[in-house]
Amino acid sequence: MDAIVSVRNLTKSFGPVRVLQGLDMDFPRGKITSIIGQSGTGKSVLFKNIIGIMTPDEGSILVDGEDIAGLPEGEKRRVRRKFGYAFQDAALFDSMTVGENIAFPLREVLGMKDRKAMQRIVREKLEWIDLPGIEGKFPSELSGGMRKRVGVARTLAVEPDILLFDEPTTGLDPVLSESINALIRRVNEEFGITCIVISHDIIGTFHIAHRIGFLADGAIQAAGDPGEVARAEHPILRKFLQNSFTDLRLDCEDEEEE
Repeated sequence: MDAIVSVRNLTKSFGPVRVLQGLDMDFPRGKITSIIGQSGTGKSVLFKNIIGIMTPDEGSILVDGEDIAGLPEGEKRRVRRKFGYAFQDAALFDSMTVGENIAFPLREVLGMKDRKAMQRIVREKLEWIDLPGIEGKFPSELSGGMRKRVGVARTLAVEPDILLFDEPTTGLDPVLSESINALIRRVNEEFGITCIVISHDIIGTFHIAHRIGFLADGAIQAAGDPGEVARAEHPILRKFLQNSFTDLRLDCEDEEEE
């Protein structure tokens, strides 16, 4: 496997609470990898260690073969430019228009000063997410799904090698969730960007992910392609999947009755 990110023996504690306990996981280049698990199992902590805004107590995090765990902050910032991050709530600046939000990392991260070039990139990204012409709107004027799309457009503007999605479908109805999952697949297929997703959306995960890791008790308990993970025998994973697919069947039955 050509892994763009490899995590080995990752351990992270907060006081007496040991959140990650010797976690190992590979994230293949150019693929979609999803991390699933119950709430509070450390998925967000794993993300923060991968992008270098947390430092592990033990272990290594290789990004393109370079261990970032022990790098000084200045070097971490250099490696961090390989990453984009699509926040759960999109994290748009309320006081900025959509256009200004998307242009913000172009100016602040890439140091662009050519206003016309930035406007062109903003237009291109909005067209790509199927929301052309909303540059002048404010986040408060957008629906939840639209804000999430704009958050993705802002991240794509800086052309990351790796794009992390933090619970991308949280708070969305099934139709909008499906559209966001389809957007993640487009990001991967059309740009070749490695996508790493943490999600409670098990149905969506099994549709879009090339590789899945199940996180429980501080470590990856099962990993592989969707078929391999679906066949794994870990008892918590079996219960987790059973509940998710049972909920899907109940939703379908409710729709049929209506």
